[in-house]
Order: sequence, then structure tokens, then C-alpha cells
Amino acid sequence: MKRIAVLVCIMFLAGPPSAAAEDESNVRDVTFVAAIDKTKQNYVLVLPEAFKAGQPHHLLIALHGHGSDRWQSVKLGRSEWKATRDVAARHRMILVAPDYRARTSWMGPKAEADVAQIIADLKRQYRVGKVFICGASMGGASSLTFAARRPELVDGVVSMNGLANHFEYENFQAAIRKSFGGTKAQVPLEYKNRSAEYWPERFTMPVGLAVGGKDKAVPPQSVMRLAGVLKQMNRPVLLIHREDGGHSTNYEDAKAILEFVIASALKPATRPAAQPGARSGTGARPASSAVVAEAGLARWRGASRRVDLAVSDGLAFRHVEGRQEGQVRRRSGAGSRRPARGRRGG
Repeated sequence: MKRIAVLVCIMFLAGPPSAAAEDESNVRDVTFVAAIDKTKQNYVLVLPEAFKAGQPHHLLIALHGHGSDRWQSVKLGRSEWKATRDVAARHRMILVAPDYRARTSWMGPKAEADVAQIIADLKRQYRVGKVFICGASMGGASSLTFAARRPELVDGVVSMNGLANHFEYENFQAAIRKSFGGTKAQVPLEYKNRSAEYWPERFTMPVGLAVGGKDKAVPPQSVMRLAGVLKQMNRPVLLIHREDGGHSTNYEDAKAILEFVIASALKPATRPAAQPGARSGTGARPASSAVVAEAGLARWRGASRRVDLAVSDGLAFRHVEGRQEGQVRRRSGAGSRRPARGRRGG
């Protein structure tokens, strides 16, 4: 009798084990001590066939969806993860699947620190070439968050059914609140910093995006807006939007955006420098809202709908239907979130 596991999570049905699961001899379950808080954390390491440590290999980090864990991308047969494994095998990449703190992580500060530490550790241990990060659902959102927070560590990012704006997202708020350290009203800067849509200037790497027009679990609008802005900035971006699609990405689309990002990253071209506010180390801080408005957000033109209010360092700005307001307005406290004048978008 078949076992059926039902997960109340963004990824919904986990799916059966893939027939193309990785050779067990190349799979390692790794435990490490997190530098940020000295706790034990885990990731799965999958080495390519006939791996030789002295040879260079690119690194692909795969982030699981809400309710799952590090084994999802390694063992399950969902189309997103089969494509991820096949692309990694084709390019003889090192595949890494971290827990990034929890089944319901959403890339909070500790998860971000863990992924950065894993990259650094693997670079010391192996001859790592380019670093790519991908994910589906919560993992797709978290991939965009990590790329926005640590662009200097990422050579390409792929998001499948993810999100780019935590202010407007209303699902799974208990888990996100725990990961981010408070509510949108309590720690608005944390939500802004982890919303990729507010930091287009930091996406100096190729970007691959897949969304479904009928996705109710993670609506596609914020990712579509981010893609539009990146295209206006002449950044290498591929968006696959299936108007009738739901909360999943088929094998062909997942493979297409992964291959696009890898091919674009391997082209001999000059990568744009990250704008002020991008982290160059653990001690760097994001720029203030005023700096961001000048350096990046002033370029946001032609947006299709209003984005919720963002607050940083006592300053507030809003992205309204049809245009980006370049002015910022002072508020009495960073925790205040009252919409600025103008009508609400849908």
C-alpha cells in the first residue's frame, strides 16, 4: 500500500522519489556549526559523477519549499527538482541543498548567514568556480532574497514560483514573522531588506524566473514587476510566465531558466558593479532609503500596480500605480506603516 504524505505548505504534495535520484555514493549529509550562533545545522552535498577534488566545479545551491527540508531537491521527483538535478549533472556541478534553518525558513538573517558560510566553507574545501542559487516556492523567494542581500557571492539566481515583495505577501505570516524577528509593523526594515523588488540595482547577475498566472499560494505579480525593472536596466533576465499555470514549474521551463542563467554567467562579459548598499562583507550595511531612492528605485518606471509602503531609517517611500515616487517623507518612527496619499492599487 502506497504511503501518501500530505504537507500543508507552499509546495503542497512533495511528490514520489525520482527514478533519477542521485547515486548514493556521491551524496553526503553534512553537519556544521553555524558561526552566527554556534548551533548545529545541516546541508546535503551531492558531488558529480567521477568527481575529482583537484578539478574546478561550479556550485549550485538548491533551496527547498515551505514545509520541506534539505532532502527535497535531492530525492523528490517534482519537475523543478528533477530539472535541477539534471542540469547540475550535465554541467558537472556540485549540488548543495541546505536546511537554511527550518522547514519554514523564508531566508531570515540566520538562514542568510548559514548559506554564506556554506559557500565560504565549500570554496575552502573545493575548487569552486561560479556560484548559482535556485529554489522553488519559499525557496524561490529565498533565492531572490539571498541574491539581493549578498550579490557579491552569487553569479546567477533562479526563482520558480517565488515572490519579490514581503510587504504585500499575506500567506504564512506566522512562519515569516518568526524567521524575520517580528511583524511588518515591528521590523519593517527587515521585510524591506528581504524583498528583492526594492533592490533591483543589486541584481548584477543573470536571473531566471518562472511564475504561474493562477498561483494563489505565491502570487506572481511582484516577480513579474522585478523582471520588468531588470529588463529596463538591460540586465540578463528570462521570465517564463504561464498565464494558466499554478504553483508549480514544469520540467522544460525549470530547465530553460537554469540553462539560461548558467549560459549567461559563463559568457565572457563584464558584470555590472553592485550599487551602494550591496554587502561586501558581514560588516556592511544596506544603504538608507534616500540612497536607494537615488541609486536604484528612481529607475522604477512603468510599474503596473502599487507596491506597499516601505520604511527605513525613519524615511518612507511608496511605489504607486504607473510610476515610482522619488520623494521620501519623514515619519515619527520606523515602525509606522500608514499608506501615503494616493489610491490603492489592486
